Amino acid sequence: MKKKAWHIIPFVILFSAVTAIFALISLSFSTTLFFIELFIALAGVAGSLVVYLYFTKYVRDTVKSAVAGTRGVNKTYLERFGFPVAVVGEDNEVLWYNSAFGAALCKEADLQGMAVTSLISRHSVEQLCGSKGGNVEIGERKFTVYANPLDKGYVLYFFDDTHLKNIEHEYYESRQSVAMVVLDNDDAFDDDDEDEINRITSQVESALNKWAAENNGLYRRLGRTRYMMLFEERDLRRITENKFDILARIREIRSGDTGATISIGVGRGEQTLRKSQTAAKRALEMALGRGGDQVAVLTNGEYQFFGGKSTGIERYSKVRVRVIAKSIIEAVQEADKVIIMGHKFSDLDCIGSAVGLYGGITASLKKDTYIAVDYETSMAKGLIDAYKTHCGMGVFLSPKEAASLATDKTLLIVVDTQSEARVESKELLEKCQQIIVIDHHRMSVDHLKNTLVFYHEPNASSASEMCVELLDSFPDVNLKKPEAEALLSGIILDTKNFVINSGARTFEAAAYLKKHGADTVSVRQLFADSIEIYKNKYSLVSTARIYKKCAIVIAQEEMKDIRLIASKAADELLGLKGVNASFVMFRTEDGTVNISARSYGKRNVQVIMEKLGGGGHHSMAAAQIKDISFENAMRKLVEAIDSEAQ
Repeated sequence: MKKKAWHIIPFVILFSAVTAIFALISLSFSTTLFFIELFIALAGVAGSLVVYLYFTKYVRDTVKSAVAGTRGVNKTYLERFGFPVAVVGEDNEVLWYNSAFGAALCKEADLQGMAVTSLISRHSVEQLCGSKGGNVEIGERKFTVYANPLDKGYVLYFFDDTHLKNIEHEYYESRQSVAMVVLDNDDAFDDDDEDEINRITSQVESALNKWAAENNGLYRRLGRTRYMMLFEERDLRRITENKFDILARIREIRSGDTGATISIGVGRGEQTLRKSQTAAKRALEMALGRGGDQVAVLTNGEYQFFGGKSTGIERYSKVRVRVIAKSIIEAVQEADKVIIMGHKFSDLDCIGSAVGLYGGITASLKKDTYIAVDYETSMAKGLIDAYKTHCGMGVFLSPKEAASLATDKTLLIVVDTQSEARVESKELLEKCQQIIVIDHHRMSVDHLKNTLVFYHEPNASSASEMCVELLDSFPDVNLKKPEAEALLSGIILDTKNFVINSGARTFEAAAYLKKHGADTVSVRQLFADSIEIYKNKYSLVSTARIYKKCAIVIAQEEMKDIRLIASKAADELLGLKGVNASFVMFRTEDGTVNISARSYGKRNVQVIMEKLGGGGHHSMAAAQIKDISFENAMRKLVEAIDSEAQ
């Protein structure tokens, strides 16, 4: 208020002068009007004088407070400070400043009475009272500003450290990051045509070298298909803004119908190049574990991903499978018992792979084995009931029962998940010291660590397929018909009846199970729906809306077995013409909005779900969002679809 009054004084005086002139003119024809106008003019002058005197006293008192706050030094001493000092009033107006302030900041303008916020912009005066002050840029100069509170205002000290801040800025801008690059599908080309392989690798190297040069990077070849680059932070920032367009350039290099793809791991923000290289290697492992054709940037323990839109290339090494099977056999033999656990809301692939391993371990290795599953939340109740009929009780335990049996020597085998947050029981996980992971989902940031064996194949169709390959390497294994059918049901579920993610190894696994008595008719019955589920599934499908070739459904009504219905509806929506991805939203009892996502491989639903805090596989993923309405969840989903399509 004081600041506003100070600014209007000149206008009031001007108004009073004009009124006095009109009063003199009015004297010739109206004495009454003369006195009225003269009174107004004198009142304006008197009011201006009062405001001026009050404001002068306010400035004098505030400056005196500032002087008193500097341990008795006088105003002359403040004037002689070699750095800018300003006294600010209660309303953040500039009351007084020394000559250093005027020379550095005023630029021939008088700032007295002006708001100091015009100088400190992003900060309030109160924020500058801390011990760290605040960084302020005024033109090309950079200051660290500190504020000292007074009884009626503040004293602001401006320290010009432009040179130091420019050095600091250059230090961070020139900090180097290591990028490790690998041609991740070189085995997809014809090994017999050496000239073609040389042509592909030569074009990839040329593209990488050119890309590095465009971004002022240092490029080095480490091996036949491995490369390393160094980038400064300023250039890496531009690269991330362009979303690593090198991925698209490499895809244009083709051999027949197959395009080359690369994976990149970047270690960013580390103190030394060696630490950056170590982080880059970890990031590269993460990128490859998520299926390749993407970039993983690791910054202070946090991952950022780019790309990952194409399906992974199938790889299969029987030698690697035999080595892993041998490690699992040794771990089983040394354990006192084995507990197999999957993920929350277990499905046919989860239970099928667990049942298959149970049969192989008990028959081949003669070890006490149990399967930990929450029957009430499982979506594979039919398979559990069928196997109980065959093997009797005692195979399936609740998570609490399994945790009570676990000891330090118990081996825990986690199937169809690698995420610590998604396991059926965290209590059981924490109680077991020896853990083996068998999973086909793309690598997640919270994947289980410190495991005995981490068998991860993101290009396998299902965990059941991986278990079939392992069991084939077990000694004297003889799968029974129920176990073979359980494994086959898992493969059929995750491949959508051998439509997606089906490679040669998938059909080899199916043939192996068929040889061990798997009956496709019996397996098909595990997928049969009740009439209620069937009706609810198609009631959801009938409400679908199409957005950018994505079918989206919101389950507004409460339904029994909504998780199972939503997943089946998502599968059914893929049969609609022009739809290459489907999303079904539903709300669970705790109020969380869940999204079940499916695709036939043309869209990477994993990338979309990760933007919403979820994850999964290229063609099958999910997300859970707490404390949100369907409308806001829909908006977030649409934004994720839009960003993935870019």
